[in-house]
Amino acid sequence: MAAYPITAFAAVNAMGTTTAEVLSALEAGRSGLAPCPAEFEVTGTCGLVRGSLAPLPRSLAEYDSRLARLAQLSLADLTTPLRRACARWGAGRVAVLMGTSTGGILESERAYAHVKAHGALPAGYTLERSHALDAGLKVVRSLAGARGPAYLVSTACSSSAKVCASAMRLLDAGLCDAALVGGVDSLCRLTLRGFSGLEVLSPEPCRPFSRERAGINIGEGGAWILVERAGDGRARLLGVGESSDAYHMTSPHPEGLGALLAMQRALAVAGVAPAEIDHINVHGTGTRQNDAIEGMAIRRLLGDKTPVVATKGYTGHLLGAAGATEIVLTIAAIEGEYLPASVGGAPLDETIGVTVNLTRRAAKTRAALSNSFAFGGSNVSVLIGAP
Repeated sequence: MAAYPITAFAAVNAMGTTTAEVLSALEAGRSGLAPCPAEFEVTGTCGLVRGSLAPLPRSLAEYDSRLARLAQLSLADLTTPLRRACARWGAGRVAVLMGTSTGGILESERAYAHVKAHGALPAGYTLERSHALDAGLKVVRSLAGARGPAYLVSTACSSSAKVCASAMRLLDAGLCDAALVGGVDSLCRLTLRGFSGLEVLSPEPCRPFSRERAGINIGEGGAWILVERAGDGRARLLGVGESSDAYHMTSPHPEGLGALLAMQRALAVAGVAPAEIDHINVHGTGTRQNDAIEGMAIRRLLGDKTPVVATKGYTGHLLGAAGATEIVLTIAAIEGEYLPASVGGAPLDETIGVTVNLTRRAAKTRAALSNSFAFGGSNVSVLIGAP
């Protein structure tokens, strides 16, 4: 596969409602985590996008939902780059590839509560436009002005990383000349209560790779990269490695074999040696098992000296939007020539045996891996290179 320029990117999450705010918080080492809103009836910490979200345009009003509004907000900083890409390649040659995990579950939860209270569904709610995963895709495609291939991937926490592989395949096959790639997820009771039921939801801000880590926090938001066939990129999409170890419904392979294979395949696709990796943005959820097993896989491939950056202490786990979010944060580190602090990582769990970057420091990155691992053993590693 060829390497493709990433010409623009954008993200919104608990750190900020614009890309500039998100990147400023990353550089400052400032977490966006805060107590969960009362609506979700879960005591603890989460990554909520603060403030009111603007309604959709009238032409898309029937698709209105929190997820759709988050998608609209996250795309705002890409208006000009998308317009330029559609003019350059033709709207029919610009693909939209989106990942999500929750889709419109929040709207269905609210609709169910309305039925219980009033005996009928709320006005405007339909399963097809309020709940269905592809409803958000239709909103994104319309807002982007793109008319090329469009589809949605839902593989839980690897969703918006897997679509990077989809983009490379479409570009390699000549089926598009540019691709808007990313993901969106919104908070909902199902995920918050589900992870609470699994006893992996931390009541305090999560602390990936710390010996005092106590579980994950759930977050929400959206993130996107614009990948084009040619041009001056802010970074390059070098390769994507995928694996499916299918070891267990919720637990990773105990020897990290799926994670290792995904990272190895990303390097093999790009023809990059392990020694050329300058840092790795880990999946780093903050659970005892996941951090330890990911560390095991990293040691086997890269040894114990490659700097590790864990960023879920800023945003929480954005589930279907996590992969794209962490790719954006990786690109920001490459552009800014620094390694972000791994918020919450101190004191480190030395038994994991990797070098976790705890404080922001200057560093040039030629190539970096960004890992996303999901329930069921869906593992993705995305290789990002400097321009």
